[in-house]
Amino acid sequence: MPRLLLSLLLPMLLSLPLLAGDTTKLKIVVINRNGKPVDRADVIVRFGGRSVVKLGKMVHTTWEMRSTQEGIADIPEMPKGKIRVQVIAKGYQTFGDTFEVSEDQRTIEIKLNPPQPQYSSHEPEKSN
Repeated sequence: MPRLLLSLLLPMLLSLPLLAGDTTKLKIVVINRNGKPVDRADVIVRFGGRSVVKLGKMVHTTWEMRSTQEGIADIPEMPKGKIRVQVIAKGYQTFGDTFEVSEDQRTIEIKLNPPQPQYSSHEPEKSN
């Protein structure tokens, strides 16, 4: 009986270090074209893969937060892999892109552009 228990528990114990290395911590830095930080930007980060269970708990795969006055949003641990980042800030174009993250920690710098002028396909009225 003890041998059976040991044979069942040993593979689980040996896989614990492997599970610990499957997450990453992200730092999103939001700046404008001039390199100045953009504060209070909405930062949405989503893991693009399948849902992950670690030691019987669901790993959080979506985070929504705001950037600080320094333009920083620290994202707690999430799974490594394809991560989708969306940034929305008043007075700037919305940013969205997917990043492949394999490091334990990574800083992603997001540069926001000002909004583009309005475009109309209608010709302006000519005055006589």
